[in-house]
Amino acid sequence: MGSLPSEMNIQVMPEHKLSSVAPMKQCNVEKKEVELILVKDQNGVQYTNSSIIPTNGSRVGPPGSSSEDNRETWGKKIDFLLSVIGFAVDLANVWRFPYLCYKNGGGAFLIPYILFLFIAGMPLFYMELALGQYNREGAATVWKICPVFKGVGYTVILIALYVGFYYNVIIAWSLHYLFSSMTTELPWLRCGNSWNSVNCTEFNGSLPENGTSYAKYKHTPAAEYYERGVLNLHESSGIEDLGWPRWQLVLCLVVVVFILYFSLWKGVKSSGKVVYITATMPYVVLFVLLIRGITLDGSMKGIKQYLSIDFNRLSDPEVWIDAATQIFYSLGAGFGVLIAFASYNKFDNNCYRDALLTSTVNCVTSFFSGFAIFSVLGYMAKKHGVEVKDVATEGPGLVFVIYPEAISTLLGSTFWAIVFFIMLLTLGIDSAMGGMEAVLTGLSDDFKILKRNRKLFTFATAFGTFLVALLCITNGGIYVVTLLDEYAAGTSILFGVLIEAIGVSWFYGVDRFSEDIERMMGFKPGLYWRLCWKYVSPAFLLFVVIASAVKRPPLRYDNYVFPEWANQIGWGVAMSSMLMVPFYAIYKFFSLPGTFRERIAYCITPEHEHHMVAEGKVRQFRLRHWLAI
Repeated sequence: MGSLPSEMNIQVMPEHKLSSVAPMKQCNVEKKEVELILVKDQNGVQYTNSSIIPTNGSRVGPPGSSSEDNRETWGKKIDFLLSVIGFAVDLANVWRFPYLCYKNGGGAFLIPYILFLFIAGMPLFYMELALGQYNREGAATVWKICPVFKGVGYTVILIALYVGFYYNVIIAWSLHYLFSSMTTELPWLRCGNSWNSVNCTEFNGSLPENGTSYAKYKHTPAAEYYERGVLNLHESSGIEDLGWPRWQLVLCLVVVVFILYFSLWKGVKSSGKVVYITATMPYVVLFVLLIRGITLDGSMKGIKQYLSIDFNRLSDPEVWIDAATQIFYSLGAGFGVLIAFASYNKFDNNCYRDALLTSTVNCVTSFFSGFAIFSVLGYMAKKHGVEVKDVATEGPGLVFVIYPEAISTLLGSTFWAIVFFIMLLTLGIDSAMGGMEAVLTGLSDDFKILKRNRKLFTFATAFGTFLVALLCITNGGIYVVTLLDEYAAGTSILFGVLIEAIGVSWFYGVDRFSEDIERMMGFKPGLYWRLCWKYVSPAFLLFVVIASAVKRPPLRYDNYVFPEWANQIGWGVAMSSMLMVPFYAIYKFFSLPGTFRERIAYCITPEHEHHMVAEGKVRQFRLRHWLAI
């Protein structure tokens, strides 16, 4: 436990008084003993920090918690690690990071990216894992450490639910492409199909005459297959003209929802097994695609462009903003998923090592995927006699247009297409599983009736996301996807994590949070982590929140500019989650008894210390609490 402060009383608790420290069952329980009860005088308030240590040396839960056996735990440690990696490594690692790196100075982009990884990404990742593991609760009830902030738990749960509405649709697109790939000739190789327009053009060595880059040209066979054959976008005039859901995509969405349901219905015992496939398959496929990619003519040109270093780009604030937002979204902090996953860990699990390992794996995967992507883009540029910049793009245009087109020209194209879309499918599935688990764990921990009916609740959640997702697979569904992608988890998720960081580091206290970690793992976080949690990470998040709000351009999809009312709906979606924070704080304040001062005290004091409010011993009312590191 480290050195003992001088102002500390040490008492030995008799064994017959064990129950006053932690409730114990009277049967089938291994013998436990209380070695020390440490009564610390900190910030003028005495509080007890006791540790019940089983005879085998392992640690058990926090004050006021029930026995560790009462909560489900991961079957194996690897189940947890693969689940976290599977959630964090998603489609954005393939379709966003490589292009951002290329656009923002190549290798020079890694400087701000790695900087933000160490000063904000990893600390926030570590904080969420430790928070969930120590308190063994989901994103809402974890705020028993500071009840007034429980609203931020509902914020992130709502955001995770909103993201599921459209993220499942992107997975359904991948499944549609997978089924379509099972032919001798890929359907997006040539013009002349029922979905093609009269303007469809098969280019062989030249750019479109109107000056549009090849990646943005809408009349290649691959581009028309995506927008006309899959999305049916040509039959919609805009977001006000959605039309009806496409039956092919409805079937694919049904399959996706069933996969999610049967992966999650039994909790982490079932989802922990699914990730053995969904979390590892992308790495196998990426490696295979890279080996094939570097054998293509022109591949080295693409890789050189990917890695080219332009330090002059670092003088552009846009580069730093892109790096900050990418590192945040890449690691996936703030969606409640890391808290939910960590809450099923054993109490003495080394979440510090887990945070370092999984966040590093995520970022290395992003960088590694760039080689597989740009080797193929180099091949495309050589094939059409253009520069890499003319074929480079990001988002769905990369994985559903440019890359499939490149695959269609290879020997054994059917095999490579199937392999590629299996990778996209697995990348999406485990990330979608993480998002839905955040919702399930967060609400079932708060409402015990949902926990008792886990299977029914899982079905209701999956079916509810399916019904809303039907809007995203209509003729104009891509406009709904674009709107949700921009607003559902944009500024709102940044705001949520900012409030979360403030709640943990300032109101609960970095010093007390550090003691919680010491109680789990036997050592306190170093000064570096504590400074990041209290000062650097909140400042980083505030910077990203402001940058995301200031730089937000009018919402558009290619050349289509959304009407003003659509932007207002988008902000309504964003505000519906953010307003949970002040609304719950107001509700909590007025639902508590006592004077104004006592209500404030109850709001910001951990629930297991509420008895101290009546005694007038509120550490947050003392300056030393706010200055502590």
